[in-house]
Amino acid sequence: MSVNVGLRPLRVAAHVEFVSLIVMLVNLATVHLAPVSSLMGPVHGCAYLFVVVATWRAEGAAAAARVTALLPGIGGLLALRRLEREGSRQAVG
Repeated sequence: MSVNVGLRPLRVAAHVEFVSLIVMLVNLATVHLAPVSSLMGPVHGCAYLFVVVATWRAEGAAAAARVTALLPGIGGLLALRRLEREGSRQAVG
């Protein structure tokens, strides 16, 4: 089974994690609205946890991809990139 199969939920969660972090940082740097922080904090946390668990459970995921997923904010996208690269290598070879 290729690593690329079933990466759609991880892809969505990685993007949600990144966008929610950007929204929280922009909110913090500008108007600092409490409702935005109250909403985006848990969204970011849940997306982060989903990315970490999904990456660690991915079949054939290298240790580098698993450790990369632990980076908050950008780690999900970087891990996804590694997993896709590993999957394309497995498909070729």
